[in-house]
Amino acid sequence: MVKKSVIAFLIVLCWTAPLSAQTIYPIDRAEILAGARFDFKVELPGLVDPAKLKIAVNGADYATAFGRSGTFTDREDGKDQSALVLRDVTLTQPGTVTVEVSDGTRERSVTWTVFDTGPRKAKNVILFIGDGMSPAHRVAARILSKGISEGKSRGKLAIDDMPHMALVATAGSDSIITDSANSASAYATGHKGAVNALGVYADRTASPFDDPRIETITSLARRRLGMAIGVVTNTEIEDATPAAMVAHTRRRAAYDEIVEQFFAAKPDVLMGGGSANFMPKSSTGSKRKDETDYIAKFRDAGYQVATTAGELGALSAKPETGKLLGLFATGNMDGALDRKFLKAGGVKKFPEQPDLTEQVQAALKLLSRNEAGFFLMVESGMIDKYAHLLDMERAVYDTIMLDNAVRQTREWAQARGDDTLILVLADHNHPNSLVGTVNDDMATTPNVALRERVGVYEQAGFPNYPAPDAEGYPARVDVSRRLAIFSASLPDHYETFRPKLDNPNEPTVKSGDDGTFKANDKYKDVPGAVLRPGNLSALIGASVHSGEDVILTATGPGSERVHGSMDNTEVFRVMVDALGLAAPQ
Repeated sequence: MVKKSVIAFLIVLCWTAPLSAQTIYPIDRAEILAGARFDFKVELPGLVDPAKLKIAVNGADYATAFGRSGTFTDREDGKDQSALVLRDVTLTQPGTVTVEVSDGTRERSVTWTVFDTGPRKAKNVILFIGDGMSPAHRVAARILSKGISEGKSRGKLAIDDMPHMALVATAGSDSIITDSANSASAYATGHKGAVNALGVYADRTASPFDDPRIETITSLARRRLGMAIGVVTNTEIEDATPAAMVAHTRRRAAYDEIVEQFFAAKPDVLMGGGSANFMPKSSTGSKRKDETDYIAKFRDAGYQVATTAGELGALSAKPETGKLLGLFATGNMDGALDRKFLKAGGVKKFPEQPDLTEQVQAALKLLSRNEAGFFLMVESGMIDKYAHLLDMERAVYDTIMLDNAVRQTREWAQARGDDTLILVLADHNHPNSLVGTVNDDMATTPNVALRERVGVYEQAGFPNYPAPDAEGYPARVDVSRRLAIFSASLPDHYETFRPKLDNPNEPTVKSGDDGTFKANDKYKDVPGAVLRPGNLSALIGASVHSGEDVILTATGPGSERVHGSMDNTEVFRVMVDALGLAAPQ
């Protein structure tokens, strides 16, 4: 007789065992915009006789439903596994679509929803993404840039003072925790994806470039409506969030190929850092693996190229500037705190980097010249980079910068008569929380242990940052009572509770050739520093993302669809509905 404990264990195992990998793409419960292009693929677990393979779409043979037959591969990647792929198909009739696959011995089915849109409501759509921007960053940005007295803020952020708000779930197709690639791709395509994947369903093949593709909103907007396209960031242009607007690969680190895909897509405005992967291999500072000069290729394709804030302002003011490539650093650009106050990070090497507000201003000038309207994605991407590094002051200052960019854009839209849908949200969360303040008055409390300096509840009081300047930035962050923003995911590191005034924080360094990390001894002798054992593997040298919902705020035509609890794929639906991208043209 089987013991009850064994039976209980087997029941638990059945409930917790992972589901088998998807074998039909798009996946079950996918929502597909009518008329949008996608790749259809069936992965079969073994060798299959094509004569026995039956694929039906709503009861009809798939070739009839899609208008043509796919390519059958007997041994995909040389393995005992067959597959069928049909590239670049569309479904034009809204409704439920059931796909049934049988190979003679096994059967599988998925159900899709094809949706349409009403008539066009917005001439333009602007999607602002604060990469990794958590609620703690937003609250801290409000406190620093507006001030607080007796518990009441002295003003509102532009990103919060919007008529429509929702909580957005961010899980991917393979995990409850996303990265910037599949989370931004959900916004750009309306489909769930796997970690590291951009604009594709990550399949089982070895190549990262043959996975089933889904059309992005930038492609749809240009193909269907002739709209102009802009991608603006302060990270490397090839990084996941900006790349998700155009790229198709399951390997977000494929920077050379992503630059090639940007060139093929040719957005009207493309701005950020990352020039290292545009320059030929022989150039100083290049990270390309070949000698292709993509800066020259963009110039030959009619683009003006800006490398400084001055060049950007001058080129965007010229009526004859039609297409613009802005490359302002070889890697990521520097954040607001370093550029405006500390002159740290890469500022000495690249002293004339534009602010995100200047980048957006230039983009609006150029893109608004298109009578058909435009789609623009703007990323304040260093919020995420700094949050990974436990560098909360820099993350908060870049949240203020994002808010300034949103404020000026809302004023621009209001002056036009509000013909523009503006959305502001994060792509994923970080496990950051604002828990109180840090009392760092060493003169009056020199012998108090580090953690005893953290004030909570009534001991927190209020921070004493100086009054902000006209842009909302306090001139100093090294004050005696600062905001205490802590992360729930930690590598081993020396905790100082102090802002890093020389350069962005580096909590860990490589410990050897085994790929592991250790606490950075650079901070070991900072007064009061404490070695804090982390809760992450030694293979992870920084804080990681978290799975909470992110905040979405919106204004403009079509923003009324933003409310309550939403999925990240629904953000795509809000945008395409505002543009009427499935309506008859």
